[in-house]
Amino acid sequence: MKRPLRGFFAAALAALAAIATLGLSAAPASAAGRDAAAAPNAAAAVTVDFAGTVSLSNCSGSLIRFPGSASTDPALVLSNGHCLTSGFLDPGEVLVDQASTRTFGLLNASGRSVATLRATKLAYATMTDTDISVYQLNRTYAQIQSSYGISALEVSGTHPVQGTAIKVVSGYWKTIYSCSIDGFVHLLKEGDWTWKDSVRYTSSCNTIGGTSGSPVIDTATGKVVAINNTGNEDGGRCTLNNPCEVDANGTVTVRRGINYAEQTYGIGACVTTGNRFDLTLPGCTLPKP
Repeated sequence: MKRPLRGFFAAALAALAAIATLGLSAAPASAAGRDAAAAPNAAAAVTVDFAGTVSLSNCSGSLIRFPGSASTDPALVLSNGHCLTSGFLDPGEVLVDQASTRTFGLLNASGRSVATLRATKLAYATMTDTDISVYQLNRTYAQIQSSYGISALEVSGTHPVQGTAIKVVSGYWKTIYSCSIDGFVHLLKEGDWTWKDSVRYTSSCNTIGGTSGSPVIDTATGKVVAINNTGNEDGGRCTLNNPCEVDANGTVTVRRGINYAEQTYGIGACVTTGNRFDLTLPGCTLPKP
C-alpha cells in the first residue's frame, strides 16, 4: 500500500523531489517506453487542479459526488480503506455506517486549505476486492459550494480505458502526478489482500507514501476514474508494499517501481437517494459485511 504517513523521513525527501519536478520523475528502466507510447492520448481537455481534493491526517482524498447526487445531499469524501485511523481492515472485513468525526482539509485550485470539513459517519469501507473508504459529512454540497466556491469531483460511472491520460492529485503532499493508464490487472495481490481489475499506471506516476487515497482523474472529462492505493517499491513478490499481478491463468508478474489504483466506477451503483449506501441495490457489486 502507499502507506499512510507517520513521519517517514524517506517519504518526505521523496515528496520534496516530486514537488520540485511537479511529479514528473524519470521512468524506472522496467517501464521505459510506455509513457512515450501513450503520448498521443496525453493532451488534457480540462484543467485538473487541487480544487475538491482533501488532505487527511495520514493520506489524501477527495470530495466526491455521483451522477445521481443532489446538491442538498450530505457531501461525501473518498479515500482508501487502508487510510482508516483504526488501521488496516482484515480481508473480508466491511464497515458500514460507523460513527465518525474525522476531519479533512478542503483544498482550492492552488492547493491552499480553505476549510476543515467534518464527518458524521464512515459510510462504507473495505480492503477486499477494492481499497476504499467513504465518509459522509455534516454539510451538503450546496453549503460547501456557497461557503467556499468549491464543487465536488464527479465519479465516472463507466470503466476507464487503457491509454487514457490521467492525473493523480495528492491533497496531502499538494502534488499532481501525470501519466496514462497502462493497463488493467486481473488480480493485484499484496500481503493478505487481493484487489480486482486494478489500474496500472505508466511509470511517470511515481507516487509515494501519503498519496494513498488520491483521486485519479481522467484529463479529458475531469471525472474520477480510480483511487490511488499502492505500488511495488522493492521488487518483492506479493508482499506488503510490493504487490504482484496475477493474470487469469495464475501467472504472477512483478513490476518494480510501478504503481496502481483501484477503479471507482462501480461505487455509484451502491448509492441511493440521499447519498446513502444500500448494498442490496441491483448492480451493486461492492463486498458486503
